[in-house]
Amino acid sequence: MRLNDKFNRLTLILFIMFEITPIFIVAIVFGFTYGIIQLLVRRKERMALIEKGADPSLLVSKSNFNFYALKLGLLFIGVAVGLILGATLVEMTTLNDEAAYFSMIFLFGGIGLVISHFLEKKERKELS
Repeated sequence: MRLNDKFNRLTLILFIMFEITPIFIVAIVFGFTYGIIQLLVRRKERMALIEKGADPSLLVSKSNFNFYALKLGLLFIGVAVGLILGATLVEMTTLNDEAAYFSMIFLFGGIGLVISHFLEKKERKELS
């Protein structure tokens, strides 16, 4: 790989990074705002239930185990393995960069989600 190609690739990466940064900042600010508003509304609901004499534990869902963290964790592990193997394919074979990276990312990301599905199915069966 020539020095000019590496410079062009770095310039492209920096351009994309600076274009995407405002989107991430807006998403983070929106997420924090939403979380704070949700906490305040939930507090008001609980206070209203207590004032009426109802049990505030009615708002707490029972046995609703969320597998979101497992799903995201396995997806990110799959994406990381896909990136590593994509880089290996680029160096070891004659595949172009895009085909190697995207195929491995989607393949191992999908494998991570399938594993997550079967683990979640097994755990739900044990919980019920």
